[in-house]
Amino acid sequence: MTVVAGPSRKAAILNHSEAYALARATWREKADFFHREDENYLRFLIPKGARVLEIGCGTGDTLAGLEPSFGVGLDFSPAMVEQARKLHPGLTFLVGDAEDPEVIASLPGPFDFIVVLDTIGSLDDVQAFFERLHPLCTRETRLVVGYFSHLWMPLLKLAEFAGGRMPHPPQNVLSPADVQALAGLGSFDAVKTEQRMIVPMSLFGIGRLINRFISILPVFRWFALRHYVVCRSLLKPDDTLRSATVVIPARNERGNIEPAVQRIPQFCEDLEIIFIEGHSKDGTFEEMQRVKAAYPDKDIKTMVQPGKGKADAVFTAYDVARGDVLIILDADLTVPPEQLPKFWDAIQSGKGEFINGSRLVYPLEDDAMRFLNLIANKSFSYLFSWLLNQRYTDTLCGTKVMRRTDYYRLREGKAYFGDFDPFGDFDLIFGASKLNLKSVDLPIRYAARSYGETQISRFRHGVLLLKMVVFAFFKIKAI
Repeated sequence: MTVVAGPSRKAAILNHSEAYALARATWREKADFFHREDENYLRFLIPKGARVLEIGCGTGDTLAGLEPSFGVGLDFSPAMVEQARKLHPGLTFLVGDAEDPEVIASLPGPFDFIVVLDTIGSLDDVQAFFERLHPLCTRETRLVVGYFSHLWMPLLKLAEFAGGRMPHPPQNVLSPADVQALAGLGSFDAVKTEQRMIVPMSLFGIGRLINRFISILPVFRWFALRHYVVCRSLLKPDDTLRSATVVIPARNERGNIEPAVQRIPQFCEDLEIIFIEGHSKDGTFEEMQRVKAAYPDKDIKTMVQPGKGKADAVFTAYDVARGDVLIILDADLTVPPEQLPKFWDAIQSGKGEFINGSRLVYPLEDDAMRFLNLIANKSFSYLFSWLLNQRYTDTLCGTKVMRRTDYYRLREGKAYFGDFDPFGDFDLIFGASKLNLKSVDLPIRYAARSYGETQISRFRHGVLLLKMVVFAFFKIKAI
């Protein structure tokens, strides 16, 4: 493909890329620590074996480091692409201008991930660039944009002058707010953002420790060199959702079984209800069987969980559920079943992909939650919002909603976190974060329990939550 140099700025960038193509490997070796840190986080965001497009791929080293099953690199420098093809013959590299609609339309999409590292600094129209990417996306595609902090620009220029960094033509200077705003104008929705790396040099191993444990902390992260934003296309909604499964795990909740069925609205065309019983002593399973027979007009299934704990119950039911959307409703009915249509609307409309109930926005009913529980829940919400780079106002609300297809993807990647969560809440929250799903908190009015006793121990489960925070820090944040 012939590259046509357009305006003088773009021609200068092309000439620069052509001139430095052969020396690119030498310059990359000089900045080896920076690139290893950068790729370390990208590999967290992008699992091996994905279909990946990198726009502005240079000599293809980052794309190769992601180990895609199908990798395509696009760069408008023929000399860069020639080097990429020699270095990484197993990948596909194409020459073309990323701002040319015909070039973008010719790419062999769709892709699981579209990676744009620093290329936005060279574009003439960032908004239009984003707008042209939608045909390469599905509902599950994630756009990953990486760029240098504008606060570091003077230091980066100084590094170029000192010979420690490859010279670059003048770049667009964009703040995180600018990038998110331009993505939004281009109909891409920011799922999460992250700032990392305050030391771009090894410093005899100290740099790795600082970047891993210090650069991610509040205040320090605002001085990070590297910014990332993960986005999803808003023009690729999946409007095929027709059915839902409401999973109701229940242990010693006999008095709540029939009220649950009576109070769940028919909020979609095809509604399945799965009661899964957890070795009760009050006749809960027998009540489930009675209620199933008493309401033959409803699709009610009953099960006994094979193991122990809410997580075992929920995932056992999820594995056999047939609904397009999976919804958890705790049998204590403290989340009113009448609220479930809101959760369905939030996911069916595409406003969110993982809908998390929040009990801590509206005032609580008297005796709905003890004061110490309330303080602990709010504290953990702040911690997990920071850990996950997504806002959570309540991590322990039992009602969580996601697509069944996303659950299957979450289940496939569950080995990353292991079997650590007896509740299931954090399996779902952490898994949704790892999948880069759009998480939305949905406030509900939390009611007091009318039958039975809570299964939660304030102190024993509080200690477990602290362990979850430490676990998440090492698996999600300090990577």
